[in-house]
Amino acid sequence: MESDKVEGMVFDIQRFSVHDGPGIRTTVFLKGCPLSCIWCHNPESHNPSPQVSYNSLFCVHCGSCVKCCPMGCHGMTQDNLHTYAREHCVGCRKCSEVCVTLALEIIGKLITAGEVMDEILKDKAYYQASRGGVTLSGGEPLSQPDFAASVLSISKASHINTAIETSGSVSWEAFEKVLPYTDLFLFDYKESDTNRLMQYTGADYQHIYENLLRLNDTGIDIVLRCPIIPGINDCDAHFRAIGRIADKLKNVSRIDVEPYNPLGQSKFMRLGKTLPYTNSTIPDKETVTQWVLSISRYTNKNVKSY
Repeated sequence: MESDKVEGMVFDIQRFSVHDGPGIRTTVFLKGCPLSCIWCHNPESHNPSPQVSYNSLFCVHCGSCVKCCPMGCHGMTQDNLHTYAREHCVGCRKCSEVCVTLALEIIGKLITAGEVMDEILKDKAYYQASRGGVTLSGGEPLSQPDFAASVLSISKASHINTAIETSGSVSWEAFEKVLPYTDLFLFDYKESDTNRLMQYTGADYQHIYENLLRLNDTGIDIVLRCPIIPGINDCDAHFRAIGRIADKLKNVSRIDVEPYNPLGQSKFMRLGKTLPYTNSTIPDKETVTQWVLSISRYTNKNVKSY
C-alpha cells in the first residue's frame, strides 16, 4: 500500500501549535492509548474507535436525535429533557448529523495519511520561517505505528521537521517503525515510583524505562515531558528522580514541566465517564516556578515550563 493511502483514526488536527516541539507546528492527535492516567486532558483519545460526545449545555431538547437514532439511544422525558443510553450506541453518526447545536459530536475520524498531509502542508511556509514542523500526539500515536510512520515519512520527504509525543508504553517494534522519519521525541515521564505509576496510569515503569534507554542509545533528540499533578507527584523524591534520569541520558536535551490542566474534566463528563481526579485548580505561576527550580537543583539539563 502507498504511504499516503494508509488510514488512521484521528480526533483532532491543531494548526499553529507552539508547545509541541520547536517553532510553529501542526499537531495531529491520534486515537487510542494503552494508559488510563487519572489526570488525562484528552480522555477522548483512550478509545481507538469513534465516540459520541454529548454536551448537555448545548442541547435545546429539539428531539431530532430521538427521531433518527436506529438503536433508541436518545429519548425525551416528560419534562422535555434529553436522555442518552450510551451503552446501546453503535456509533452510526446519525445523531451528530442532525444536531444543529453540536451538543452531539462524533470524536474520531478514519483518515488517510495523504489527507493529513493536505492539512500539514497548508502551513509549510510557517514551518520554514520558525523552524517548526509536525508533531504526532494523542492518545498514544505509536498505538497506530504504521499510520504514524506514513505521515512522518511523507513529512520528511517534504522537508518538514517531525516530532512524536509518546508515553513510551508501546512495543519497541513500534518505535522502530517511526525512528527513520522522526527528528524529536517528546517522551512523557509521568511518575518515578513504580507502584504509583501503575496506580495512577496503569503503566509498567520497567517497560517504559527500557524503551527510554533504547531510544537514548539511538542518538535521537529527546525532551522529557513531565506532567506535575498537585497531590500526586509534586514531591521532592519525584523531582530528584527526574533530574537523575535526565543527567543519565546524554540525548535528553531538555526537561519540560507540564503543569496540571483540568481541561479533561469536562471531556470525561461529555463522554459519560466517571471523573477520576476532581481537582479543578490550575497551579499558579509561583507554584510552577518552584517546581522548575526544584527539578533544576538535581540536573545539569535545561528545565522549562509553559
